[in-house]
Amino acid sequence: MKIELYLELHQGYFHFILQRIIPMAKKITNRDQDYSQWYLDVVREAQLAEHSPVRGCMVIRPHGFAIWENMKQALDTMFKETGHENAYFPLFIPKSFLSKEAQHVEGFAKECAVITHSRLQSVEDGVAVDPESKLEEELIVRPTSETIIWDSYRNWIQSYRDLPILINQWANVVRWEMRTRLFLRTMEFLWQEGHTAHATKEEAVEETLKMLDVYKTFAEEFMAMPVKTGVKTASERFAGAVDTYCIEALMQDGKALQAGTSHFLGQNFAKAFDVRFQDVDGEHKYVWATSWGVSTRLVGGLIMTHSDDNGLVLPPKLAPVQVVIVPIYRNDEQRKSVLEYAEPVFNEIRDAGIKVKLDDRENYKPGYKFAQHEAQGVPLRIAVGPRDVENENLELARRDTLEKEIVDRKGIAERANGLLKKIQSDLFQTAKKRTDDRTRTVDSYEEFKQEIEKGGFIYAHWDGTDETEEKIKEETKATIRLIPPGEPEPGSCMVTGRDSEKLVLFARSY
Repeated sequence: MKIELYLELHQGYFHFILQRIIPMAKKITNRDQDYSQWYLDVVREAQLAEHSPVRGCMVIRPHGFAIWENMKQALDTMFKETGHENAYFPLFIPKSFLSKEAQHVEGFAKECAVITHSRLQSVEDGVAVDPESKLEEELIVRPTSETIIWDSYRNWIQSYRDLPILINQWANVVRWEMRTRLFLRTMEFLWQEGHTAHATKEEAVEETLKMLDVYKTFAEEFMAMPVKTGVKTASERFAGAVDTYCIEALMQDGKALQAGTSHFLGQNFAKAFDVRFQDVDGEHKYVWATSWGVSTRLVGGLIMTHSDDNGLVLPPKLAPVQVVIVPIYRNDEQRKSVLEYAEPVFNEIRDAGIKVKLDDRENYKPGYKFAQHEAQGVPLRIAVGPRDVENENLELARRDTLEKEIVDRKGIAERANGLLKKIQSDLFQTAKKRTDDRTRTVDSYEEFKQEIEKGGFIYAHWDGTDETEEKIKEETKATIRLIPPGEPEPGSCMVTGRDSEKLVLFARSY
């Protein structure tokens, strides 16, 4: 019945669309068949990014960058609403700076790109490093900016009146990764890094938790991606931090993704760079610090949370195009009539504050456009054909459910806005149900070994030792993703039987 209705409304295009959509859909590997290849196929077909000539780096294509820009805009607004300002610090860091904080240099030593010379010279077969240009002190391409920023803070902070300092930086960083995957782990990536300085420990801890909550809110309200929050174990915390807090999301394949971190740095960097202030009593004290960040890894998380075997699925709040209008016609006369009908629809939706596109490209058939917008995750599609003009109707199609309906032309902006809100909500609820269904608690190590093979989050007791944590990791490839907040829940470690303060969250991860 639905096929007959579609044929009637769009005058024979149904067969053509099937011919175009099915071949394109086959370009994307089934998730159940090969999840890793499915992910790469979605990135390719959605035209999000591609590998660059430099190993481990990526070219972010316009559609992928537009998603990142929307993420950036939403987060930047949230940062400024919590009192933060944007600044920019150098890409290059003197090598000696990393030596000042022992844990920090140990944590990043194997990931640093090092600049040793300042210029090239022409040779017979091209160019070579000029040996006369060797730097007196090597420079590190920033893997993170704590050291260069705290060198500046030493000059900015003299008195309690100079505190707090609440700075955020949007930048790129380089970490020499051996195994890379587009968005999820690349040698160079885009991110934001917040760096704050405070007069008291309490203020710094409050800041750390506040920014963790900002990340959680962003993930759930904009990305429609449910997350767990908590603190990392000592072996998993950021190099140089006292405590590292994180948000963890569960992807469709049952693996966890660390989507953001917020670090309480204590006074480690203040002491390393001698950053002190004079308090109200005239006493000189070291300041307290935090740092926090999310990166283009969020785009990878967005893909793996919502997308399907037809391509990318985007939550409307982050979609570069929220509604696309596709005109359908056979000849110039129909084209004129359909576009005259579609343009006021476009204007009404645009004037309602919705990001809408009228895809009137003449060199592409409707079937190709349908498949392309589906692969790129446009949340809502409106098809307009001659019969729609005649009956004053429109066809709406949701990207998340692929459901279609014929609606009256009147009130289309209100209808579209309502559907976009429902899509945003439904995506979150679907992802939350998936996470809840794949989260369970185990008591024994044998049960844990069986359950971890199924993927998902597992709560279990752990005795708090590095030895037990490493044993679990070696034997099961699962790691402690976080220690949840809240009161102690005494029990016995699933491995050793020793006393355990509370359940911790395990998963295999990216």
